[in-house]
Amino acid sequence: MKEKILDKATEMFLSLGFKSVTMDDIADELGMSKKTIYQHFKTKTVLVEETAFYIFESICSGIEFICEAAHNPIEELFHIKKFASDYMKDKKSSAQFQLKKYYPRIYDRLIGKQFEVMRESVSVNIGKGIEMGLFREELDIDFIARIYFSGMVGIKDTEIFPSELYNPDDLATKFLEYHIRGIATDEGLKILNEFINENKN
Repeated sequence: MKEKILDKATEMFLSLGFKSVTMDDIADELGMSKKTIYQHFKTKTVLVEETAFYIFESICSGIEFICEAAHNPIEELFHIKKFASDYMKDKKSSAQFQLKKYYPRIYDRLIGKQFEVMRESVSVNIGKGIEMGLFREELDIDFIARIYFSGMVGIKDTEIFPSELYNPDDLATKFLEYHIRGIATDEGLKILNEFINENKN
């Protein structure tokens, strides 16, 4: 029952935003009493927190699978971008900003966790790229991992990148290309251009 509530809350929070959805809304959608939800989640804040980290863990699991299957680190980055984009498809980006505005402590904890995971993941990705001759040897890996995380968070800020001017998926592709062009060798750029051409066709 708890997982059923979590699944429905995840769907609704991502579609409508963390602030907009009430416990009554979730209960109505599930055809159960609000009391039943409160038996598993003492407050809406508890439900929001568990949902936010449930989404995060789901995305992390998908990314781990991609990292194991990818042939090279450039392919890996593009597949991760596509996976994240598909996961959030038809979802409003406002969910993250409602979390930041109305549940700042949860947002800060989540961003901290995201930073830890992404810093490690990007560092490993860059290391593999250097070994394969796709990324430049002299790179400061920790610095680039931090810059990459900062950029990924930054492009989701709709005040800086308004959705009416920038499609979120296109924005993620532009940022990924920007990132790879900054660290790639000539061989890496060949692979990057192959992916760009494939996406155009």
